[in-house]
Amino acid sequence: MTKSQLNADASPATGSVLEASGLTRTVPTADGTLTILDDVSFAAERGETLAIIGPSGAGKSTLLALLAGLDTPTRGEVVLDGHSLHGLDEDGRAAVRAGRVGFVFQSFHLIPALTALENVMMPIELTGAPDARELARSVLDSVGLSQRLTHYPAQLSGGEKQRVAIARAFATRPSVLFADEPTGNLDRDTGKTVEPLLFDLNRNSQTTLVLVTHDPALAAQCQRRLSIDGGRLVRDERD
Repeated sequence: MTKSQLNADASPATGSVLEASGLTRTVPTADGTLTILDDVSFAAERGETLAIIGPSGAGKSTLLALLAGLDTPTRGEVVLDGHSLHGLDEDGRAAVRAGRVGFVFQSFHLIPALTALENVMMPIELTGAPDARELARSVLDSVGLSQRLTHYPAQLSGGEKQRVAIARAFATRPSVLFADEPTGNLDRDTGKTVEPLLFDLNRNSQTTLVLVTHDPALAAQCQRRLSIDGGRLVRDERD
């Protein structure tokens, strides 16, 4: 796949790419049952940008983990790109995620022993694509890192590490990208240079972007904001 193919705007498919129905997550405690997430339902459209916001401890990261199939709900259901996660074990959920889901975390999660190019190549190779090196080069170029291909994470700045992480997340052209506080470990100026990449790549690839953030300015750039408080969905705002 060439860079022009990576950035081409194909005719986007319509309809929901992510559906949550009655998501509830409870955990037992010494004092009884603690409800972390309580009956959350919504659907996200293909290519949509959506921020999950709310106070600390509201259940935002738990919701993200359930949507991505990294955790399982006590009750409720997630349908990801047409695939129900209900009843699947970890291997089954991983099979659904493969090639359909990308992740960006505030702590980067790059593999220290791999170069920037190799970090981005890894998820592409896992899909069995024959052109992993070419595609990885193209997506790293698209985030301004064509001169850092052979650098290891320890040789990169925080902003550069997050650019590699974003390139890796978008490299397989996933249906959904989940980002958990993607600028949380960056200073404000560096964060402002990284944020546009998420939205540029979202537009170019028609990937649905779902991000958790405490930053109201970042949330305001999304088309839609889900407010979580006390584990419940209390507001759903659209531009």
